[in-house]
Amino acid sequence: MRLSLCTITFRHHLLSLEDIARWAAANDFQGIELWAAHARNMQHMTDRNAEWMAAFGLSVPMLSDYLPLDEDLASLRHATSNLCRLAGRWGARKVRTFAGKSASRDISPEGRWRLSARLKDACMIAQDQGCQILVETHPGTLADTLSSTQRLIEEIDHPALGINFDTLHVWEGGDDPIAAHRALLPHIRHYHLKNVRSRADLGVFEPANVYAAAGKRTGMTALFDGVVDYLEFLDELFERDDVDASLEWFGGDCFNILANDARNIRLLEADRDAPIRAGVA
Repeated sequence: MRLSLCTITFRHHLLSLEDIARWAAANDFQGIELWAAHARNMQHMTDRNAEWMAAFGLSVPMLSDYLPLDEDLASLRHATSNLCRLAGRWGARKVRTFAGKSASRDISPEGRWRLSARLKDACMIAQDQGCQILVETHPGTLADTLSSTQRLIEEIDHPALGINFDTLHVWEGGDDPIAAHRALLPHIRHYHLKNVRSRADLGVFEPANVYAAAGKRTGMTALFDGVVDYLEFLDELFERDDVDASLEWFGGDCFNILANDARNIRLLEADRDAPIRAGVA
């Protein structure tokens, strides 16, 4: 497994990308998933690119953004093209987005058709620029359940479409992560790994809370301390050779949590029977 950390983890920290890269390389990460907001704000730093990152022994597998699927078509095409161009600078061939802002049960048939058509248009642009559009499994979108995600894949029907499989959000949507993983596997191109204390705490991942500097973090847990069984899920992933995954941590004590989770993943990968340490160092 190629394991990345996400720069969104450090959205409220006063750290440079060089600080993050040096720490990632020293703590058994192979990549850094760039939040597109961070990548855009470094465009003036012309020496920051894939080659610069490779000097740390790291790659950028994916840029994570939010395509304006509800705006006019010209704006969407412009945003998609710019995002793929930015991804190319970092050697990333994948860009992540959400499938709209409406839950699958709430959207009208016309609204669903329109959003699927917009995503297909974005996929065509991405393919022309050597990129893939990865739709994330996420609540409040058309990829909020397994059945809706499968339908979305059929509706878009384009080779540049892939899935960013967020294990926690799949569980949140009411599907068994392992069954959903097996069903979506031909389309999965990346994984987000995070956990939560209980279903009652899922509100901590609401965007308005996550992006707020003073937002609540109680209920976010280290990967192996939460309600989703990652021992079983990761065993599925270790069966494959070509896996890109990111630890997506939004809480405090970032360095200890990420380092401990990465170590425990490597222990499991090396020995399926290795004991997992509770908590963090």
